[in-house]
Amino acid sequence: MKTLVKLWAPRPIWNPKLLWKSFRKDGRASASLDLAELEAINRCEKEVPEYFNFANDVLDKWSQIEKEGNRPPNPALWWINGKGSEVRWSYEELAALSRKAANVLMDPCGLQRGDRVILILPRVPEWWLLNAACIRTGIIFIPGTPLLTAKDILFRLQASKAKGIITNENLAPVVDSVSSSCPFLRTKLLVSEGKRGGWLNFKELLRAAPSSHDCVKTKSDEPMTIYFTSGTTGSPKMAEHTHSSFGIGCALPARYWLDLKPSDIMWNMSDTGWIKAAIGSVFAPWLRGSSVFIHHMPQFDPREILNTLVRYPVTTMCSAPTGYRMLVQQDLTGTPSYRFKSLKHCSTGGESLNPEVLVQWKKQTGLDLYEGYGQTEVGVISLMEKGKEIKPGSMGKPVASYDVQIIDANSANILASHTGREGEIKAIRIQIQAGPNFITFFTAHVDNPEKTASTFRGNFYLTGDRGWMDEDGYLWFVARADDVIMSSGYRIGPSEVENALIEHPAVVESAVVSSPDAIRGEVVKAYVVLSPSFASHDKEELTLELQDHVKKTTAPYKYPRKVEFVHQLPKTVSGKIRRNELRKKEWEQIKHGTHIW
Repeated sequence: MKTLVKLWAPRPIWNPKLLWKSFRKDGRASASLDLAELEAINRCEKEVPEYFNFANDVLDKWSQIEKEGNRPPNPALWWINGKGSEVRWSYEELAALSRKAANVLMDPCGLQRGDRVILILPRVPEWWLLNAACIRTGIIFIPGTPLLTAKDILFRLQASKAKGIITNENLAPVVDSVSSSCPFLRTKLLVSEGKRGGWLNFKELLRAAPSSHDCVKTKSDEPMTIYFTSGTTGSPKMAEHTHSSFGIGCALPARYWLDLKPSDIMWNMSDTGWIKAAIGSVFAPWLRGSSVFIHHMPQFDPREILNTLVRYPVTTMCSAPTGYRMLVQQDLTGTPSYRFKSLKHCSTGGESLNPEVLVQWKKQTGLDLYEGYGQTEVGVISLMEKGKEIKPGSMGKPVASYDVQIIDANSANILASHTGREGEIKAIRIQIQAGPNFITFFTAHVDNPEKTASTFRGNFYLTGDRGWMDEDGYLWFVARADDVIMSSGYRIGPSEVENALIEHPAVVESAVVSSPDAIRGEVVKAYVVLSPSFASHDKEELTLELQDHVKKTTAPYKYPRKVEFVHQLPKTVSGKIRRNELRKKEWEQIKHGTHIW
């Protein structure tokens, strides 16, 4: 097979605005952070340094720049909860507190460089603090959503062989219910004002911890974090990232997609368990010296979000398309009207953006929506760049470090560039650009070489998405080639839901697929074959019972919002083929008007 290699024209490396260097009055250079250098490395134009640590090489640099008066007065972290509580940390305070937190992890917790720790916290300041502390110590942190159930946590503890877990008072009892089955777990750290038997209290230890800590000298290719990601079959897989893949790999998206500067205040609404939180709430904004804004809301509240944008000087916002769909339904130009005095840049990602939402947001706010497309394994793949043409429905152009190609299903050959033909194979594929050292990819699916190998074909990485490229080089998403469901920015594997359903005595067989939804883009739908003993039961009551069962068996966001009872499912030897048949049927109904869109 002949392979096409496309080399992107390099952008100019030098830009004086990107070289943040301060000088003392005597003219000698002081603290500096060369963002142009990091962007050049991100483009694969320069060698990756042997050693890199985001806490030492970025956060501490901004702390020094700030201390010398060469950064705007915005805080590094600005947290509110809507109930009167507020936290503001400067870069200097963030650096100092993260050193104390690093000492907590290494001394009373007894954790060491290379140990794995599961971190499950909602949007509280300690989540950001512990991210920085783990990086300082070389401890590998594994974020998880607070929506995880006991079964989910047990699987993650056993699969990762984590030696520690950090969570709050809500999930501590859940952890205790499964910890006896986790032989590697030896440290449980509680982020709470209260105490619990068998747990160390983080806040208490932080107050007493020494303030001096020497940051570990981590190698660029050393593991830094692991994310569990759902797939078509089986349990979630562990995608491992290095210190450079996020710390340097976010340099281009931070500038060209999020358009961040030190004067910006960035509000990213992603759940703390997802990679989008790492990109939009940690690495991208702090890399650019921006302020991270957090509103700790128990759930997505459109009116509270709009009122917050009115009251606080947020300049940059990022939310899943579902969030923007819910916001534009509030009629922003009506009464009361919402005027955002500071908001100037809005981005989105995590699922497909309906062009009508983009149009409505622009009509009601005067602001464009810049879409980004990426995955847990490879970060941001393509983006809409500030100042460039926005094509509603497109995912933008590939990031400079990637050569994205569309490949034919039958021949596995690259389709002629910009023909507009849809890639009929099961993926848009990325060919790694030739360069000194490519860094933004994950290193592997941990302890699963077969899964890792299956995501590559030669020099190509298979995203599992189908799409096409237009004559201007813009990418357009068509559908997932596999069965993974993307709903409200959450990635859901159908087999996890099917496995939960089959545990209920009413269910003989089930098939789970995506179904169109006006708000969430798509939702989980379950086709269920009932046991004869349940055939006469009230279907509405049974639907609620099955939904509640799934919520308790696996993470609540995975439950089927739609349930259809059928006499039988398509007879095939493959669950994947069966799901494909049902999914085509489900989405085909849009054309015939049997779904409200």
